Amino acid sequence: MSAPASAAPGSAETGVPSDSSAVAWKPVLLIAGVLGVVLLAVSARYGYHRDELYFRVAGRHLMWGYPDQPPLLPLISRAVTAVLGDSLVALRVPAALFSAAGVVVAALTAREMGGGRRAQLLTAGAYAVCPFVVAVGHTFYTATLDLLLSTTVVWLVVRWVRTRDQRLLLAVGVVAALALNVKYLAAFLIAALAAGLLISGPREFLRRPMTAAAVLIVLAAIAPGLMWQADHGWPQLEMANAIADKGDFAGRPGFIPFQILLTGVVLSWLWIYGLWRTYRSDDLRPFRFLGHAYVLLTVLFLITAGKPYYLSGMWAALFAAGAVEIERNGAPRGWNWVPTAPTYVITGIAAALLTLPVYPVKWLADTPQPVINADSAETVGWPRFAEQVAGVYDSLPPGERSKATIIVSNYGEAGALDKYGPGLGLPRAYSGHNGYWYFGRPPDTGGPAVVVGPESEAGAPYLRRFWADVRPVTRIDNGVGLDNQEQGKPVWICRGQRAPWPDLWPRLKTLS
Repeated sequence: MSAPASAAPGSAETGVPSDSSAVAWKPVLLIAGVLGVVLLAVSARYGYHRDELYFRVAGRHLMWGYPDQPPLLPLISRAVTAVLGDSLVALRVPAALFSAAGVVVAALTAREMGGGRRAQLLTAGAYAVCPFVVAVGHTFYTATLDLLLSTTVVWLVVRWVRTRDQRLLLAVGVVAALALNVKYLAAFLIAALAAGLLISGPREFLRRPMTAAAVLIVLAAIAPGLMWQADHGWPQLEMANAIADKGDFAGRPGFIPFQILLTGVVLSWLWIYGLWRTYRSDDLRPFRFLGHAYVLLTVLFLITAGKPYYLSGMWAALFAAGAVEIERNGAPRGWNWVPTAPTYVITGIAAALLTLPVYPVKWLADTPQPVINADSAETVGWPRFAEQVAGVYDSLPPGERSKATIIVSNYGEAGALDKYGPGLGLPRAYSGHNGYWYFGRPPDTGGPAVVVGPESEAGAPYLRRFWADVRPVTRIDNGVGLDNQEQGKPVWICRGQRAPWPDLWPRLKTLS
């Protein structure tokens, strides 16, 4: 798309070429297709992740907001289930497609920076073998769609800088509106991009009517979710604090090192080189705002104890910047071996071994994968978990069993019992965790409760706040010695409920 005539002078002043290279569609689509096929090929291995189990149920309880997320992912989950059926593979088809689409967007970003065939392939390949991309492409997370939408926002801004086509500003608004309905964190990316443009230019977006229209689209799209948050005491803010306090990825000291790990260690050099060249290269001067945006986000997330992958929406553009510089000027002395096929192949194999379910499940605990990608451990053992809870439930005398309630400690456990419990004759499970608290409280049956958690038998005093008689019966065991959140957690039979559920339920509400 060429720039409008009215935009041509501005483009010339900033040194942005009025046209760009052709898109290398065939090889780019081949790379995207290979990634998508690999992800789909392993989509049925192991099992659901706890977030996927949660989304299944949240899709049946559609709301304008949730304490831990905006409303779009549960809505998509419901649509996927309605169209493709209620299965693990069906839920992971969109995840694979989102990641494959990201490969194309990454290549298009390189193209908008003036990159030809080689730069586009270097960028597409780096994105496709990026361990974080591979990991989130396997599972239906908020991060999976957030990555695609954030990468697309950056591409559209880069394209606008090249073409000055004002319709792209409206497109940025539409994609940003979607991104903000997946993760509110997208607001920081958008603000950082705007700040980068204000620092280094071009600044004319401030004067364009399409910018105002884009802002109106974003405000209209997020208004219902913000109203829900306001009506419920802004639980998303409390959730953000809980995430920051958890200290994943070694906290602030691990922020940069884990970015290098998540982007492929050796191939992370490409985006680091691209970041440096946005400040040093005259050819990339029009895209210097990307460097400013990255630095601003890094400072922000270091201050707020954010996670390293919060910057993932920037990685494709920085990969592209590095690839364009290599195509034009060659790699710096001593680094020629990095942008080569063997490096990409080795990185891709390593990404698969560290993130995808390629091992027999009984071997998983003895591999480095659960240490590098802890989420893989959270996809193992859910059917067995449901069977063990059913065993405790079935051990109750028939008179008590008909009145028994099942209470679990988190939304993954509740989602697992929703999926596998009906086939085992279990009633609905309840949880006070995050959004599940809003899905309803247990009925006052007067019967006992089968309770999963707290983490150990030392949690008995906590349970005695709600029941007079609490007795541990068994412990959860996934059968393969894998250390995940459920492994070793006690299952209790609790009797003598101290108050009706309308009084107790608010006290079981937790955010984590």
